[in-house]
Amino acid sequence: MVKLHDLEFEPYLSHNEIQQAVKNLAQKIDEDYKGKTPIFLGILNGAFMFLSDLMKYYEGDCEVSFTKLASYEGTSSTGDVRTLLGAGNLKNRDVIVVEDIVDTGNTLEHIVAQLKTEAVASYKIASLFYKPEAYKKSLPIDYVGLEIPNKFIVGYGLDYDGLGRNISEIYQLK
Repeated sequence: MVKLHDLEFEPYLSHNEIQQAVKNLAQKIDEDYKGKTPIFLGILNGAFMFLSDLMKYYEGDCEVSFTKLASYEGTSSTGDVRTLLGAGNLKNRDVIVVEDIVDTGNTLEHIVAQLKTEAVASYKIASLFYKPEAYKKSLPIDYVGLEIPNKFIVGYGLDYDGLGRNISEIYQLK
């Protein structure tokens, strides 16, 4: 059990289960991008741990960049996505958007709109966690580590009001 602020969370996924999912994703992406040099675009703050581990398992040439967006307050999405930090020049690049978790899809819709204005050569979306029950958009999620129920989770980069990102396992709201 973990207590963050006023809420209690119980164990959900072990560090080893997470690492196996990350390794599997890296292998799939590596197969799809043989001979190319994609740029992995991590969505801060949540995806930093996932992207770091993904890079350890990815064997091909690649580059890494980040963008920072905000859409959450407490345990729920505000529905309003704001860009806090841009990714730089992505024109004519093969971009792999790296998300920690996809639930409503609001953040992804915002990112894809930005990528289209940047005139990227291609883009794919990789998410460690995916909540199919919560997903409201039609964008394909090309690489999914684990499908999970529509419960609030913390750990491995995901937080509750700033706390819990440093936990190496995943905990779900009790």
